[in-house]
Amino acid sequence: MQSKIKHKIVIAVTGASGAIYAKVLLQKLQLLNNQIQEVGIIMSDNAKEVWKFEIGNKEYEKWPFSLYNKNDFSAPFASGSAKFDTMIICPCSMGTLARIAAGISNDLTTRAADVILKERRKLIVVTRETPLSIIHINNMKTVTEAGGIICPASPSFYSRPNDFDALASTVVDRVLDLAGLELPTYRWGEK
Repeated sequence: MQSKIKHKIVIAVTGASGAIYAKVLLQKLQLLNNQIQEVGIIMSDNAKEVWKFEIGNKEYEKWPFSLYNKNDFSAPFASGSAKFDTMIICPCSMGTLARIAAGISNDLTTRAADVILKERRKLIVVTRETPLSIIHINNMKTVTEAGGIICPASPSFYSRPNDFDALASTVVDRVLDLAGLELPTYRWGEK
C-alpha cells in the first residue's frame, strides 16, 4: 500500500558506535524517496570520525540529501514553521540524549530535537550503548515522557540475517515503521 503522506525527515548521526545503522537508514530512505518530500542530515564531528573508522569511507558526503553543519541554526528544521514531521537520531550517543532530556539546544541536533518535541511531532532516538547507567535510563524516561520514542539498536535474529547490513536492517526497518513509512520487510508470522 502506497503512503500518501510525503514525509519531511531530519536525520542526526552522532558519535556513538554504530555508523552501520546510519548507513543502512540512508540507503533505505533513498529507496523510499516516493514517500519523502525532504531529508536533512546533521552529523557531529565524532560521527564522521566513527563512520570513517567503522565503515572505512566518507560516503556520508555523497548522499542525495541536504547535509547541514552541526551549528547551522538557519537550517529549516531549526524552526517548527518548516513542518518537518519526523526526526531520527541514529545512532544516538548518551551525551546527545542527555542534552535533549535537559532541554539544552547547543547544536543543530539538539535544537532540532527540541523543536520536534515542542511541536508534538515524532522524535525517534536509536540509542547505542551498553550497559546503561541510571542516568541513561532516566534520560530515556524523560525523553519518552516528552513524547520521544526510544528505539534501542538491538537487532533481532528471527529473520536470519546473513550479513551486517541485514542485521542492521532489523533495527532500521523498525525505525522506518515507527516513522510511518511503508516498506517491504520481514514481519513475524508472515510467510
